[in-house]
Amino acid sequence: MTSTVSSPPRNIRIASRKSQLALVQTHWVRDLLQQHFPNHGFEVATMSTQGDKILDVALSKIGDKGLFTKELEVGLLNQSADFAVHSLKDLPTHLPEGLMLGCVTERVDPADALVVHSKHQDQTLETLPPGTVIGTSSLRRLAQLRHHLPHLEFKDIRGNLNTRLQKLDNGDYDAIVLAVAGLERLGMGDRIHQIIPSEISLHAVGQGALGIECRDGDSEILSVLSAIEHEPTKHRTLAERAFLRELEGGCQVPIGVNTDITNNTLTLTGMVASLDGKQLIKDSVSGTPQEAEKLGLDLAENLKTRGAKEILAEIFAQIQ
Repeated sequence: MTSTVSSPPRNIRIASRKSQLALVQTHWVRDLLQQHFPNHGFEVATMSTQGDKILDVALSKIGDKGLFTKELEVGLLNQSADFAVHSLKDLPTHLPEGLMLGCVTERVDPADALVVHSKHQDQTLETLPPGTVIGTSSLRRLAQLRHHLPHLEFKDIRGNLNTRLQKLDNGDYDAIVLAVAGLERLGMGDRIHQIIPSEISLHAVGQGALGIECRDGDSEILSVLSAIEHEPTKHRTLAERAFLRELEGGCQVPIGVNTDITNNTLTLTGMVASLDGKQLIKDSVSGTPQEAEKLGLDLAENLKTRGAKEILAEIFAQIQ
């Protein structure tokens, strides 16, 4: 009688950026998967991306298609890693051939946060005095804040989260705008002075969720990732990404969204704004979560008919 020897569980390599936030997110995914698959080995491989290396130029000036993902994707394609953990807002809507979005994890608060210098502790975004200097590297935030609060001043800011907070505390800025999710994931939720209402700032596509990218058709990895997929977040972000993809915009154009699922109804709100904030087009559509991508496409077409296409064409001409 011959005995069969089963092969040992696969050792899975996870690609991650080297930044503190990226590693916190990647380790969270690793630990969650380790709980589901205690017999597997999960190893993190860190890489530096172009976006991590170029810190003295505005993001909008260097282009952002794959700015924080390309090196990780090369690792997937040459099989030195099995999947990569991204902030979903950094993951382009068009992925390289041979790769796919394998999983979306449960979203944390996707809103933007106002963080202020100590001298403005008694102020809100709406009560900050004229000429207050706000730091942001996001054209989306910039355009919306200019639209609603034209009396404020805005200045570009780069660097990781700790670097930005240090620049704020040193007095280079009166306030800065960051993602609630990043601050909370790094245990810095106490720095959130105000969660900016969506009426003022719609968030970035995918903000607050993690997107896990893997090789297309890798059934074993997809089976593993399915254990941490969050269906409501998947539907919400599919709608958002379809909206962005149809408008042919990256995260460095003024496109913002908000999504909600209540009583099996998915509502997607989207906006497109000019860089100076003087033009802002906004609307909403609703349907079932299963119609997520169609809702994104429908809303994009709606805004195109109302002038979004012309606004974006002008922006692309300005930032190229």
